[in-house]
Amino acid sequence: MHSYVVEYLNENEFKKKERSLKKYNMLAYKKLIFDCVPALRDGNFQGVIVSKNSKEGIIKYEFKLPTDRMFSQVHGDIILHYTVYESQKLIMLDTITPEEILSEGHQKELSTYKGVMLSKTHAERDMFKINLLNSMNKNGFLNSKVLIITGIFLLLIIVLILFIILK
Repeated sequence: MHSYVVEYLNENEFKKKERSLKKYNMLAYKKLIFDCVPALRDGNFQGVIVSKNSKEGIIKYEFKLPTDRMFSQVHGDIILHYTVYESQKLIMLDTITPEEILSEGHQKELSTYKGVMLSKTHAERDMFKINLLNSMNKNGFLNSKVLIITGIFLLLIIVLILFIILK
């Protein structure tokens, strides 16, 4: 039998973000619905304690939901914020962050670029981040061999210029 009751601080807003999470990040949604919430009902609190009020028995938690690395680097980690009221055996689900992209995803259809959803308000910025991260990951313009060869070439040019000047 479950020992804690799960409620919402603002059920309407939380459900909107939850639906957006389901649509755009199924991995985090599955972890939330099938693992996290049932564990919370059983009293297994997951995540990091953000604040604790021992006198009133109130503990605030942040639990990082799994997501792909690219989404995390572009938009930030998906975090469930919840509060435990121990004396009342109550868990209050506060919100899911990043709020901006999840709220946008509920309001209108978001486009994706290379598998990562783009914000309507900052689409160019998100595409730039995705391209930059992809090029870094594929050893594109930040390839260490290219940097070493470029460095050696510049060093030779500097030595040649110094040799000509000092001669």
